[in-house]
Amino acid sequence: MGSPGSPYTRKMLGMMRFRRIPYELTLQSRHAAPARKKSEPRPVPKVPLLPTYYLPNEDGEVVAVTDSSPLIRRFETEYTGRSVLPADPTMAFIDMLLEDFGDEWLTKAMFHYRWSYKADIHKAGEILPRWGNVSAAESEIAPLSKMIAERQIARLSYVGSNEITGPVIEASFKRFLHLFNAHLGKYPFLMGERPGSSDFAFFGQLTALSLFDPTPQALILQETPRVYAWVEIMEDLSGLPVDDQDWIDPDNVPDTLLGLLKEVGRVYAPYLVANAKAIMAGDTELNTTIDGKPWTQNPFPYQAKCLMWLRDAYEGLGDSDRAKIDAILSGTGCEQLFE
Repeated sequence: MGSPGSPYTRKMLGMMRFRRIPYELTLQSRHAAPARKKSEPRPVPKVPLLPTYYLPNEDGEVVAVTDSSPLIRRFETEYTGRSVLPADPTMAFIDMLLEDFGDEWLTKAMFHYRWSYKADIHKAGEILPRWGNVSAAESEIAPLSKMIAERQIARLSYVGSNEITGPVIEASFKRFLHLFNAHLGKYPFLMGERPGSSDFAFFGQLTALSLFDPTPQALILQETPRVYAWVEIMEDLSGLPVDDQDWIDPDNVPDTLLGLLKEVGRVYAPYLVANAKAIMAGDTELNTTIDGKPWTQNPFPYQAKCLMWLRDAYEGLGDSDRAKIDAILSGTGCEQLFE
């Protein structure tokens, strides 16, 4: 179950198309729900997130499963071929780090632009409720539009978009666009000649930022049209031929990829560390400095888990692979994640 308005739904649909994993998609809507017997209710996830998968557990019972990154790794064990995880442990870790940046930092830009500018709020209000039920009467749309806007704007405090952080988010997003644009000038994907999980994380957020929301779309079309074109290409890579030699060589990481990692170290790494400290201290408000400017928001427990998962993955590497990671990340600012 998913929605075209969910960057994580788009992330996973793109990944499944590339990997040629068969699926059925039900759009999230109380109006367009599939006919089901009352004796066969659909399981409910512990945390209602999109997309929601309905998959068998260890006992063969169908359960609701969410969270895109663990799902990608589950499917790597259940489906063979066309992997989105680099074979080399070093590049697999870099891919994981960039995927996390896409999922958890670029989403700040997505939420910020969509729910901070009048034109973007208006378009979202008009289109999002219709995605769930394109045949809805006009009388049904207005209250749905109001409900969606109020709910999402209220979430900005957790995402981190407000009058203080807005300029930091926008400055980072503009830098990101030009850094990513430069990388695409050398490679068609983040991980080389074939996409990694990080490519689909970037793609998911950019489906909103480049294809839907008017304010960031205008910026992208004006300054980095190559990024816009890439997003369109990523939608369906089921026909892309791939080879094991298509990944970036970990001993020859390009400057363009290092540039993106420096942006991760400039804004996302210090945010993750400060957020984790606030969670551990039981603080009700996170106040820190990002890129030399004040940053304030509600602490986000899930992103404290993201830091833990990155540290676990780093510690799980062998000594030689960890040394390679240290060499790649040296000077990027990402080192603070593992201090």
